[in-house]
Amino acid sequence: MATEILMPALSPTMEEGTLAKWHVKEGDEVTSGMILAEIETDKATMEFEAVDEGTMGKILIAEGTSGVKVNQPIAILVEDGEEVPEGTEAQKADTEDEKAGRQEQVEPEGAGKGASKSEQPAPAGRVAPGALPAPVADGKRVFASPLARRIAKDKGLDLTQLKGSGPHGRIIRADVEAAKAGAAPEAAAAPKADAPKAAAPVAPAASSADAVKKMYDGRPYEEVALDGMRRTVAARLTEAKQTIPHFYLRRDVNLDPLMKFRATLNAQLEGRGVKLSVNDFIIKACALALQQVPGANAVWAGDRILKLKPSDVAVAVAIEGGLFTPVLKDADQKSLSTLSAEMKDLAARARNKKLAPHEYQGGSFAISNLGMFGIENFDAVINPPHGAILAVGAGLKKPVVGKDGELTVATMMSMTLSVDHRVIDGALGAELMKAIVENLENPMAMLA
Repeated sequence: MATEILMPALSPTMEEGTLAKWHVKEGDEVTSGMILAEIETDKATMEFEAVDEGTMGKILIAEGTSGVKVNQPIAILVEDGEEVPEGTEAQKADTEDEKAGRQEQVEPEGAGKGASKSEQPAPAGRVAPGALPAPVADGKRVFASPLARRIAKDKGLDLTQLKGSGPHGRIIRADVEAAKAGAAPEAAAAPKADAPKAAAPVAPAASSADAVKKMYDGRPYEEVALDGMRRTVAARLTEAKQTIPHFYLRRDVNLDPLMKFRATLNAQLEGRGVKLSVNDFIIKACALALQQVPGANAVWAGDRILKLKPSDVAVAVAIEGGLFTPVLKDADQKSLSTLSAEMKDLAARARNKKLAPHEYQGGSFAISNLGMFGIENFDAVINPPHGAILAVGAGLKKPVVGKDGELTVATMMSMTLSVDHRVIDGALGAELMKAIVENLENPMAMLA
């Protein structure tokens, strides 16, 4: 019996991906555990293993195809000697509806044989000019055939209220025809005569791609399509700034004791090929601070707060087209040399998009360091569900007033802690920041 191979969900948040590469071709024997393809998600490229055995009968999605939905059929596996079906169940269901739709378009009620060419349906694979947009329920797309959407509109039915009988819950013509005509969706319903008209929301200027492009008519530019990672980064950061009540705490750190201690350690570790960075000390300082102020080691979980026991610290790594935040688990329990080696490995694999989801998901706290670019200070956006993120600037020589009132020069580093006020209150955030600063200004104590 033929088996559909579906687009896998390689992470809890994955909704679609890119079929980057096939490792098999049609006619190849497939065994359980064999690598079938490489799937590119918004964050990583991962190998997809076969679960069933058989022969690769038909590849439905070509290499390099993006926007492939989770659970969408990508190939058909057949048994020895079995013929490949004409199409997948979903394709068959759509084909029946499309045939009916074409019949309605070419031979509408009362129309004769002389229907004009303009009444012919759009070619397969293209959207007809009058095609209806897919409905959305609770932020998720409702899958329905084009004919089902058109009939639902004519009958005044809300597709989000129907249950589909097609493959994977798709709504087809039979579902719509069997449903009783109900109230039309709010957008289509006529307002009551005596009801006051609500003011229509004013769309922001240049809210669409076409509107923005018109502003630059006659000016040379390059149009760059958004890949999965950039779409995800845009969506998550927009969500973060719109839904998380950020507040910011700023402190300067005297790095001179740390720089001196680091030089001593690196000289002693040179024979082992270990070279500690300032960032390694920052990771350790934050991990210990989360243990010293356990109330701040927390995340927002929608209707509750989760207080974590371990110090799992995420570190932002810039890559082409976006960023990763690999997580260093149990960072408070690891030595500086172990943290350094682990961070180098995670950063290298992040830049090659070879991280597994469990390596960049989770954690309660993040660090974003732009000091190596000469940035003195900045405000970072919290990465949900984290409770806070530390923005680290460059260490610069500055005049400071010493303990005895004398004017001296010290290496000062500016840090800004962005805090989610739903999770961490001001005083608690100040305690966390104080602990981080004290750890950095007393680096030897971090080894105790």
